[in-house]
Amino acid sequence: MQFGQIRQSSALHPGKILLLVIIYGLLLFGTLNYRHLIPSDEGRYAEMAREMLVTGDWVTPRYNGYQYFEKPPLQVWATAVTFQIFGIGDWQARLWTALTGFLTILAIGFTGARIYNARVGWLAAVVLASSPMWVISGHFNSLDMGLSAFLVGAVCSLLLAQTSHNKSSSRNWMWACWFFMALATLSKGLIGVAIPAMVFIVYSFSAGDWKIWTRLRFFSGSILFLIVTAPWFVLVSIRNPVFLEFFFIHEHLQRFTQDAHSRTGPLYYFIPLLVIGLLPWVLQLPGALIQGWNERKPTFSITWLLVCWSVVIFAFFSVSQSKLPGYIIPIFPALALLIGNRLERLLGHTNVMPITWQLQALGFAALGCIGFFFLSAIGKQARPDEIDAYAQYVYWVIVALIALITFSLYAAWQCKRNGLQSIVSFAAGFFLCATIAGTGHETLGRAVSGIDLANRIKNTIPEKVNFYSVRMLDHTMPFYLGHTMIMVEDPDELRFGVDQEPELWLPTLDAFIARWKEDQTAYAMMVPEQFVALQSLNLPMQEVDRDSRRVIVKHPDTSTATPQ
Repeated sequence: MQFGQIRQSSALHPGKILLLVIIYGLLLFGTLNYRHLIPSDEGRYAEMAREMLVTGDWVTPRYNGYQYFEKPPLQVWATAVTFQIFGIGDWQARLWTALTGFLTILAIGFTGARIYNARVGWLAAVVLASSPMWVISGHFNSLDMGLSAFLVGAVCSLLLAQTSHNKSSSRNWMWACWFFMALATLSKGLIGVAIPAMVFIVYSFSAGDWKIWTRLRFFSGSILFLIVTAPWFVLVSIRNPVFLEFFFIHEHLQRFTQDAHSRTGPLYYFIPLLVIGLLPWVLQLPGALIQGWNERKPTFSITWLLVCWSVVIFAFFSVSQSKLPGYIIPIFPALALLIGNRLERLLGHTNVMPITWQLQALGFAALGCIGFFFLSAIGKQARPDEIDAYAQYVYWVIVALIALITFSLYAAWQCKRNGLQSIVSFAAGFFLCATIAGTGHETLGRAVSGIDLANRIKNTIPEKVNFYSVRMLDHTMPFYLGHTMIMVEDPDELRFGVDQEPELWLPTLDAFIARWKEDQTAYAMMVPEQFVALQSLNLPMQEVDRDSRRVIVKHPDTSTATPQ
């Protein structure tokens, strides 16, 4: 079914589709600058890009001035280029994440239209664009969205290659698959090639499709993969001989098999994240998976490959000793294609959704109404200085719930009139709900970001002074101050960096106290409790400014210093 046929079935006109895509893009990109960066990923990767731009070293990634080899630098490169073009700021730091997330939605729509039909492509794009975890991740500066985009690019290219009836086209799409795996590897490491490999193996065994291995263009694809990835790995290893062992052993093997990073979780860790992340469409998931199981066959099976992709990624990270919510983001586009295909079957030729869909829409409208009874619980864990912020956030949640209820009710009303429009309305409610609630988080995240404190003192700090971070690693203040900090006693996640360059940090508080007494122009940051403890030792400090989480001090001016 092509777009012309969709119009004839009283569905969306292609012009209206384009208009919705533009509106979606404006809402996605237009709100990037509303929130300030919050710890830890957002501040970390923004600061790494800032330091790369300032130092001009595009080979050795650094964080807070220390070598940082936990991840490859593709996103840091892209963000540094963005800073160079548009200046340093919040929306610039998030642009790569938002752009890769948005383009992935378009890629899913294109792929679904090519491998199934135009209506499946549109529905799959709608499903992905409204999945809460995808919406929120597109506004969050971390590596997971970029990795997901390139992994999805790889699987989409594979699907297009295996369903193409033109030999030249099939070859080109397979090369695109290898290229995207290379970009995924440069985004977050060997997982960029390990995940597709595991999926291919599981798919071949479960479907009995062994011929697919003869169509993957291993030789030419591997060469392309190495051309893209090898230069940086070679250069960084030459400049930093310790890189290879740390990156491949510590950051890959030990991260998966050990809990050294304190990111453990139970085997069911990702189940609630999957349900919440796919919330509006989770009821369609069982039928979509069953449909994929029924379509298994020894020849190439599109739907079953997508099922394998989702299950393998989910299972792999579930058994891993390192767990973070963003790890399962790559499964959402594949699930969107499966659910889009399922919804298309439900629509049939009548463009009418069954009564179960109407009940689902009404159920979520009722769920939104129930949400109003829990508004008082939002600020229960608030600290005294956060009560006003939580009170403001309640208003954002109210608006988000109203959007969810309104569009869900409209979807229920349209169920028997225009099924496709009902689906789009339902999706719009969840997209707006997630966007509004996520954007409103600025009322809570502003204090965490430290932006107000940074703005008050940034212009008073000389450029060439030592700035110490005492027993803490603040992930956002170095970025907002435009100044790296010397770690004191607790290196936090910079342990590898301080081990490589021990002269760039102070391993004990006593060493800091001795250095502080000698460093007459120094500044330092610490938590309020640490400030009180150092005051009790009569350490000469002059408070510059503070917020509820940090105190900034400097060595007292000679003219104002109090004799000890």
